[in-house]
Order: sequence, then C-alpha cells, then structure tokens
Amino acid sequence: MPIEPSRTPWMLPDLRSPSLEAQVDDMVAVGADLAPGTLLAAYRLGLFPMPGDVPGELLWFSPVERGVLPLDPDAEFGGVRVTSSLRKSMKHLEIRLDTAFVDVVRACGDPKREGGWINQEIIEAYAELHRLGWAHSVEAWRDGELVGGLYGIEIGGLFAGESMFHRARDASKAALVGLARALAAAPGPRLLDVQWQTAHLASLGVIEVPRVEYLELLDDALGSPAALG
Repeated sequence: MPIEPSRTPWMLPDLRSPSLEAQVDDMVAVGADLAPGTLLAAYRLGLFPMPGDVPGELLWFSPVERGVLPLDPDAEFGGVRVTSSLRKSMKHLEIRLDTAFVDVVRACGDPKREGGWINQEIIEAYAELHRLGWAHSVEAWRDGELVGGLYGIEIGGLFAGESMFHRARDASKAALVGLARALAAAPGPRLLDVQWQTAHLASLGVIEVPRVEYLELLDDALGSPAALG
C-alpha cells in the first residue's frame, strides 16, 4: 500500500469551485512546492506541475481540454489503437513495471529532447513519490536493455501519465499498451490522463474532454482501488 505523506500546507486551486470553474487558461497557479503531500493534493484536484522559465518557478496546469485515453476492458489492447507494425514490434519487447523508475524519468528528461521540461528537482520529487508507492514506471525492454517506457502517478483509479520515451521503434507505445491493459483489467472506474492530446497520442486513441467532464471522471476514479500497487 502507498504511504500517505504529510499534508501540504499550501492552498491549491480547486477548479470544482464555482468561483474558479470558468477559468479559461490551462495554467491555473504559480508557486508552492514539489513535496509529496503537495503533489498528491494537486493530482487529486486535477492539477499537475511543470517548471517555469524563471529558475525555481513552479507552474500548475489543469488544461481546459484534457487528453485522456478511454480504457476498454473488452479490447485486446485495453483501448489503445494498435497498428500492424506496432503488433510486430511488441513481439520483441518485454514489458516490466517499476524495475527502473529513475532511469525512465531520466530518459524522459534527456536534455537533448526538444521541449524538455524534466529537471533534477522533478526527478527527485517523483523518485520520492515512487519510494512512497505512488509513482510508477512501465518499461519496455529488449535483450536486457531498457529501450522505452513511461512514468506517472497512480491515485486510486487515476493514472496521471507524465512523460514517455523510446530508444527503439514503438517501445513507448508498447509501454502504453501494457499500462492500458493493466488498468482496463482492474475493477472500478479508471482514468488514464495524458495531460494534452497531441497528433501522436490521438493516433493511439487519446481524446480530449472538457475540464468539467475531466473533473467528474477524476472524482469517480479516485474511489477505485489502485491497479498497479
């Protein structure tokens, strides 16, 4: 069972409040910290952090249109749209859970990647959540080598995906399939949150839902038991 950390001292914005629900920006707050209690409180409210452009600045987002992957327990791949080429790639990949968490986060934060935002503070914060049992990595391995994966936060039936990477063709997609299968097979309402829809994620089945609908899905999912640990 995950270990519940000390509660955050910060007042985070709750977009379920009538005074805030009409906010039309993806970014909803600035400040606070990356302590475990703060991060968990934020995800429970539908928020996630990213570093700002100013050193030490922390931004909090709740996209007006949220990217989610609808899960399907009756589908072979849990709801992920799988091409024939991805099927072939998956035959040569082994999917593992939580065997190389920090390696996955560091690979996602490779400074050579365009648009990278994962800094050392983020790595340390999510490594601590992993130690406490809240953060998980889903990894794709080939011939004993880590070639792709993703990581995120699981709170009840919510899995909030943070980032993914690949060093071999389709490796990150295979990790997403492994995650979707595990979540779709678990009982209770589930929500696989990917933050924003991109063309790449849309090709895998990710859709956009309005913030108000996302928060309703989130409330339902938080009451479910965790699927990964």
